[in-house]
Amino acid sequence: MKTRTLLVLGANGDLAHRLLLPGLRSLIDAEPGLDVRLIGAGRKDVPDEDWKQGLAEALGVKDEHAPDGASARPLGVVESSRYVQADVADARDLQRLLEACPTAPAVYFALPPAVTIAACEALRGIELPPGTVLALEKPFGTSVVTARQLNELLAALIPEEQVYRVDHFLGKSTVLNLLGLRFANRIFEPVWNSTSVDHVEIIYDEKLGLEQRAGYYDHAGALTDMIQSHLLLVLALVCIEPPSGLDADDLRGEMAQVLRATRPYGGDPAAASRRARYTAGTIEGRAFPSYADEEGVDPARGTETLAELTVGVENWRWSGVPFTLRSGKALGDARKEIIITFKPVPHLPTGFLGCASPPRLRIILGPDCLHLDLNINGAGDPFTLEPVTLSAQFAKGDMTPYGEVLGGILDGDQLLSIRGDVAEQCWRIIEPVQQAWRAGAVPLEEYPAGTPGPAGWGAH
Repeated sequence: MKTRTLLVLGANGDLAHRLLLPGLRSLIDAEPGLDVRLIGAGRKDVPDEDWKQGLAEALGVKDEHAPDGASARPLGVVESSRYVQADVADARDLQRLLEACPTAPAVYFALPPAVTIAACEALRGIELPPGTVLALEKPFGTSVVTARQLNELLAALIPEEQVYRVDHFLGKSTVLNLLGLRFANRIFEPVWNSTSVDHVEIIYDEKLGLEQRAGYYDHAGALTDMIQSHLLLVLALVCIEPPSGLDADDLRGEMAQVLRATRPYGGDPAAASRRARYTAGTIEGRAFPSYADEEGVDPARGTETLAELTVGVENWRWSGVPFTLRSGKALGDARKEIIITFKPVPHLPTGFLGCASPPRLRIILGPDCLHLDLNINGAGDPFTLEPVTLSAQFAKGDMTPYGEVLGGILDGDQLLSIRGDVAEQCWRIIEPVQQAWRAGAVPLEEYPAGTPGPAGWGAH
């Protein structure tokens, strides 16, 4: 059995209890040979009994005194865990935490970006145990400059192969499903280019509102929180050239090539983008206040809750194809999908009637499935074309996305880790848009919560 130490900074925060620790449970269940020693750290003074009770709840251990077979191993993690009160930005406290680790730790920064940077700065004067891994949540920095500075700081601490820039949005199952669909089916490769593809949409719309995240979200907004942090990476996966293999170096290198070729469509960041924020409304019987009235929000900041950016990938395969990335909160429909719309046929034989819309491939994210929209002859009159949808379900992975992320961190697999230059490229792509928005070149529109968005937002 292999023993790994997981040191979680910010262990009593929302991220750890809502996502990270349940992800750890799914990893424990999927890998019986893994022995995890968990150490939690945070500013709060948490008694050992309270820490272990909260940990048992997060890991889904129902009865810590009489565990069944399914909860025996998670209970072992609870019993062997420790919580240490510490200022994670203080070098002496960090030294004390590292000394408490029984093996070289994977240090998970479940912290706001500014606190993560301060903690990394505090590590400068500490000799890290050989094999130490640092795992950082996105957003990685706040600009190209700060992302580069953070990369340089991390490079001074440990080798790049021991740095994990976490993007839980792309779990291993989703990544492999996208790659398998495209590269294991020869029918797609001849049409996966600008000759046959008209446009692509990558959409992540949520019914959820701010949900008490004003401290972070009001400074980030939808453009940074979703498009910069997540959807540009989905774009890179959709557009990559065929990698020679599925190891991290091959895949991450191809993704970097795509993002280096990506910029606002048409070279005009104002014309290629739109922004809006929600006003009061109702979703499934739940009343939402206006975003400007949410607790902790500064209305003068003009933070958007819905962002749309159209980019071009200026290379041989994709030149001229618009890729629209969109994400928003408090919308009437939850949509998480990639839509690839193909060009119409050059000539439809005279005599066919009815629907002749172009085919579309729709890849739904979470749960992963796909729909292929085609035109076929109708059941009644064979001269009349009708749309039909072919559907298939992707197999589910054994773990949650955070379980897959933690598995990679503890096993040394960087497939789901964002490379340093890729993090910088994502900021490089959106910075001209941010500048146009700050200059007032793009109006901040509004939409009532529970609606599809502002009137006229369908396509450019």
